Amino acid sequence: MAYTLKNWTLDKVGVIGSGQIGPDIALFFAKTLAPHGVSIVVVDVSDDALAKGKAKLEKKVAKGVETGAFKPEQAEAMTGSITWTSDYDSLKGAKLVIEAATEDKNIKQKIVAALEAVVADDCIIASNSSHMEPEVIFENAKTPEHTLVIHYFFPAERNIIVEVVPSKHTHDVVTNWLMEFYEQIGKAPIKVGSRYGYAIDPVFEGLFQAAALLAEKGLGSVKQVDVISKKALGQGIGPFTAMNLTGGNPITAVGLDHYTTKIHKWFRTPDSLKQLLEENKPWETAGRGEKVEYTEDQFKQIADYMTGAYFGLVGEIVDAGISNVGDMNMAVNTALVIREPFAWMNEMGVANALKLVEAYAADNPGFPVPECIKKQAASGEPFEIPMVFREDKDGVAVLKIRRPAVLNALNLEVFRQLRNHCEAVEADANIKGAVITGFGTKAFVSGADIDMLAALKTQAEGEANSQQFHATLDYIEDMKKPVLCAYNGLAFGGGNELAMACHARIARKGLKLLAGQPEVNLGIIPGAGGTQRLPRWIPFDRALELMRTARPINGATGLELGLISEEVEGDLVDRAVALVNEYASGKSELKRINREPVAGVPDKAPEIDLGHLSTKIDGILCHTIIEGCKKPLREGLKLESKAFGECVETEDMHIGMENFLKNGARAKAEFKNK
Repeated sequence: MAYTLKNWTLDKVGVIGSGQIGPDIALFFAKTLAPHGVSIVVVDVSDDALAKGKAKLEKKVAKGVETGAFKPEQAEAMTGSITWTSDYDSLKGAKLVIEAATEDKNIKQKIVAALEAVVADDCIIASNSSHMEPEVIFENAKTPEHTLVIHYFFPAERNIIVEVVPSKHTHDVVTNWLMEFYEQIGKAPIKVGSRYGYAIDPVFEGLFQAAALLAEKGLGSVKQVDVISKKALGQGIGPFTAMNLTGGNPITAVGLDHYTTKIHKWFRTPDSLKQLLEENKPWETAGRGEKVEYTEDQFKQIADYMTGAYFGLVGEIVDAGISNVGDMNMAVNTALVIREPFAWMNEMGVANALKLVEAYAADNPGFPVPECIKKQAASGEPFEIPMVFREDKDGVAVLKIRRPAVLNALNLEVFRQLRNHCEAVEADANIKGAVITGFGTKAFVSGADIDMLAALKTQAEGEANSQQFHATLDYIEDMKKPVLCAYNGLAFGGGNELAMACHARIARKGLKLLAGQPEVNLGIIPGAGGTQRLPRWIPFDRALELMRTARPINGATGLELGLISEEVEGDLVDRAVALVNEYASGKSELKRINREPVAGVPDKAPEIDLGHLSTKIDGILCHTIIEGCKKPLREGLKLESKAFGECVETEDMHIGMENFLKNGARAKAEFKNK
């Protein structure tokens, strides 16, 4: 067995270094590649490091079994797939090796030389450096075209962001393959320009520097700045706590001094960090449950300073061309657990964001005010943050929805971008049709953004929300050019409603979860066409049952019912593109949805056991499905919008939404049938 993607096969991967992050990278590979029969080899010259790394990994796997993340047999296969050794010859035959040793140029270059002596010339050799440019690490490499940096983030087995940093020598085919490879195995890779520190660490370490300087100036204690920064920036943990947990103090001290010459003169190692390293102590942060007191004035001053620094740091990365607005907005938020920077600027107004950056720069010599923020503020418009990406393949536009942190959930901005792309496709004489798919392999689209739905308060707001969704989906359905949905993963709620507005659907083979309409669990009904389209694509009685019970279906059932036309074992998007070309040429017949009233609709829904579900919402749902399906499609959709608005003013919708937000998707709401 082996893992194959685009004519590149892996049956062995290597990790060099069994220290802080190497075992975590090995664990990630074991989770994702061991099921394909791929072996993982961890090499370290220290037997002690190997023993500690193995113990660390096995402890995490055991914890995963305890929490239910891994089944016992899965855990056994994962640990059994890994070899721990000091013998470089064990890497013979590996086609991908990640070097994760100490951040030292000489050590890394010695490792590269040792690797090149045992692996084939076509082996991809990557460094998990956190700072060094690939041109520096691989300056003596025999095959620099197969080398680059792949930077993981803590914790590497779970944090989905990786920076893929090619050098000027790296072949595009290598970079592109790695971008797709990491997406397929569960990461969210971003391609980053080669500069010291790459795209994310200057933000992480820059925010730490800003926090340290605030404490040095006496605006707050380390504890106060840590807590205020966490709250103000929406961080998972404060900047000082992050340094303690990641062991990042020594690397950060080196990095900040290099940033002074590599990026700009504001960067430097704070005196307090130098002293801390001399004393070999951690930062004095708040203990568990400890309440840290501060004044309102303190909070505002520290929050404004940290926010201004944050916006300035991400803006500089974009100005330098190291990354772009869309990638930075997603990756900084996800990798560092912090508010999306450009979305936040849009929310407060870019002109107001600019004032915060300017105020910070005025008090901090050498800190630049990014041109991208100045330009956007002057335009009076918000930043355009792409969530739907277009790539043209063989005359077909492939539209990919990318919101990995929320499993590609839909909001009105995603719908706006989808509509714009589809209008462009329809107007482009060189494009024959479109494929709509999702980022990654977990989800096509997990549903509508729950925060957006929970914010609806009145019947009018609910009806308007439904109509906005309908406008885009009706446009897709009306397109003259064929539009095909490629289910790369599960599609729930609005995701499946988007799929059903497409003219045809295919799915990745073997999906245990393909589609479902779980709205009744939230105290609502489908509001983006599900009540009217599902009974037109699959048998009426099954559609009624699935919507009333919220029961999902797998890929095989979807094929049996007619929701999808085929399951694809190979490359899903390539097959989708080929099908669109067949539909466009007339080689294959495209069966569009029946827009007439559905035949044989009963006057009443059968009695079923609803369990914990709301009888109030079930009544609205059944009426909408039955009466709507007796009408032409578009008339039925109008009825759906009104009924969706009616749900908003029920007590059960608010119970369902509150339960989901507080307790998660698996907790059953205690509906009152009101």
